[in-house]
Amino acid sequence: MAALFTSVGTVLRLGPKEYVRQKFKLPIVKFIHDTINLYKSRTKAGVNNIREVLFRGTVIALITAFLVWLSIFMYIAFYYVYVPTISHERPVHLKFKPCGATDDCTVDKKGMCSFPTAHVQLTKKQQLLMMGQAYKIHLELDMPESPANRELGMFMVCVEFMGKDGSLVDSSCRSTMLHYRSTLLDALYKLLFSPFFVFGSAEEKQKITVELFAEYEEKENEPVTDIFLEIQSRHIEIYSAKFTVNAQFSGLRYVMFHWPVISAAMGITANLFFIALVCLISWYQIIHSEEYVEYIEQSKGKKVDNDSDSSYSVDYDDASVIDDRDIRFRGELHESDVVENIELI
Repeated sequence: MAALFTSVGTVLRLGPKEYVRQKFKLPIVKFIHDTINLYKSRTKAGVNNIREVLFRGTVIALITAFLVWLSIFMYIAFYYVYVPTISHERPVHLKFKPCGATDDCTVDKKGMCSFPTAHVQLTKKQQLLMMGQAYKIHLELDMPESPANRELGMFMVCVEFMGKDGSLVDSSCRSTMLHYRSTLLDALYKLLFSPFFVFGSAEEKQKITVELFAEYEEKENEPVTDIFLEIQSRHIEIYSAKFTVNAQFSGLRYVMFHWPVISAAMGITANLFFIALVCLISWYQIIHSEEYVEYIEQSKGKKVDNDSDSSYSVDYDDASVIDDRDIRFRGELHESDVVENIELI
């Protein structure tokens, strides 16, 4: 009952409008204001956290991408330096002295009056073959299955490797011939492939591969620049010829060439590991250096000084705010006492 009479007295003293304002409206406004400020502070803190996370994630992603691309570039550079080109091909243009072109041969005689020869320029300036790498060198001959070639039998193919100064680096001679096929097999072969022969999609020829060097290695101070070729037969008939140099990989080169995906994955991973290890060691050396420790101590000293200054100014400001509030509160209290005294009078 006392609380009820007190409430009624307060309503009569303040009035219904002021009572509603102080008892209901002001608490609701204060609650809404505090709630908005609370959510503002939380939202601002959340935005700052998200911004910091995004910044750190971007930096980490950029550093990771840089390290990965650096590892890939290092592996590609190592691959092109360490693994040479597997094959080099050069066309061979044979030349000979035809019969009837000199006084030694009669005009009526047909064919060649000299061995077919060719000059193949392997390279002009830079060294083409890699040092320490074994190469298999072949000569490919496209020969028609003509009566002259069938009756030719075996013939010799000789080659000379010359340096850039014209010195002889190496030489080789190999024998070869057309592949033998009996009369029965030859008749069956021609009967079976006769439609292709008629329409021009196949020819009566054989590709003869002559192995000149099984494991040729480039000498250190004598790179091969020119090749001189001679076929020691005046009755041979040749459509075309081609000179090929094939690298014979072994060990790591063999793995890198024949399993490129596995070797690339392992190589890039190894490069990334060593780069990350070097970066961590460098970072450890930097953060434990004397200069870095001195810089951190100086930064901490400046931060302490700034904090002390700011705390002092805040205390002063807070004190002034409190004093102002106290003054206003006392003024309001004095005014309320005056009003009550007037009402009592």
